[in-house]
Amino acid sequence: MALVATSFFDSVKMIAVEKGIPEEDVFKAVEESLVKAAEKYFQGFDFYGNFQAQMERDTGEFHVYALKQVVPIVEEEDLEISLEEAQALNPAAAEGDTLWLPQDTSQLGRIAAQAAKQVLVQKVREAERDRIFTDFADRIGEVVVGEVKRFEKSAIILEIDRVEAMLKRSEALRGDRFDKGQRIKVVISAVDKSAKDPQVQVSRTDPRLLIKLFDQEVPEIHDGTVVIRSCVREAGDRAKVAVHSLDPDVDPVGACVGLKGSRVQAIIRELKNEKIDIVRFDEDSSRFIANALNPAKALRVTVTDLEHRRVEVVVDDEQLSIAIGKRGQNVRLAAKLTGWNIDVRSEAEKRRETEAAMVQALPEMAAKVPDEHPSSQLLEELGSIEGLIDAVVKNLALAGYTNAKSLYTVTVEQLLTVDGIDQDLAFRLIDAVHARFGE
Repeated sequence: MALVATSFFDSVKMIAVEKGIPEEDVFKAVEESLVKAAEKYFQGFDFYGNFQAQMERDTGEFHVYALKQVVPIVEEEDLEISLEEAQALNPAAAEGDTLWLPQDTSQLGRIAAQAAKQVLVQKVREAERDRIFTDFADRIGEVVVGEVKRFEKSAIILEIDRVEAMLKRSEALRGDRFDKGQRIKVVISAVDKSAKDPQVQVSRTDPRLLIKLFDQEVPEIHDGTVVIRSCVREAGDRAKVAVHSLDPDVDPVGACVGLKGSRVQAIIRELKNEKIDIVRFDEDSSRFIANALNPAKALRVTVTDLEHRRVEVVVDDEQLSIAIGKRGQNVRLAAKLTGWNIDVRSEAEKRRETEAAMVQALPEMAAKVPDEHPSSQLLEELGSIEGLIDAVVKNLALAGYTNAKSLYTVTVEQLLTVDGIDQDLAFRLIDAVHARFGE
């Protein structure tokens, strides 16, 4: 007997349209649900058959069949049928064939119908999840506009192309405040096929959002003239973007900033006033690192450990706090942008370290100086000076002062770093040198 459900058939077609699922997938889900319903119903009569269901695609008419194999001797009545009985139903039946025997579906009942509904709902959900995954898996990294649908404790649910997407609170900016129905820009960050919550995950903290916003606002980036080489963010607070121009006549930084800052300001507004440093990329690592510390100005960049990618950057004393930034943010972002570990030093600090290292090294170097005096020239030129004993002359030689001329521009502070020289001796030495050169 056929089971006809016109209203149900119409509902199936409506589900397919609303969920964006191919009708054939929904029909197959319905057929599977009918098999489950038949199993549940007929098992109540101790009939454990192998069932198959068919749904007419044009009329919505259902048929449920029990499949039995034609055998010479029947051992499993629920699954087998004798050749004699089979040929009575179908004269063409032969041993080994499978007969499809129509079943009466008029008495499946409410419980069986409920089972069919549950399977249908599950299959439709699975088909919908497969469709969402297929549609969005290739869109990861794409910037889309989502409409705020509702608020949950740990997330904001958006609607994107008729699909729910989850914006976790941790993926929103600190300054984000949304109203229901508001449209916001997000980047698709992941698609989770196994998630119980909305599969599509979106973000406003992902660096890819910033990159795509630049692509939308800067024509030179969109057409490939200017390339973003790297981008790092501490979302909602500060970001650094390294840009490079493939056209020597195009200034990459100027292109991104725009006339009077119009282009970058549009992005800053979208990201709730997140500060953006646009950095000129350079193939030379030292120059790139110096650029990345913007707005601080680097005096020197020295590679201290190539294997572990460590550099030392020396800046003016007044630039130290700018180079490091608030809570170390500027140097931290510069390190992420360039891929180098950056140690920032002020010029005064570096000078003190150098002097301290020199003082520490003097005794070791003195032990290596031969007993004969390499600095006899200094004594010959300056003559006898109170306190200028052999040990002090040797230390002066180790520090690079081997003759009177080498002391001509020396300061008292520099002489005080030499072991054995006090302030009085330093003044006597300087006076003697200046007297020799006629000052």
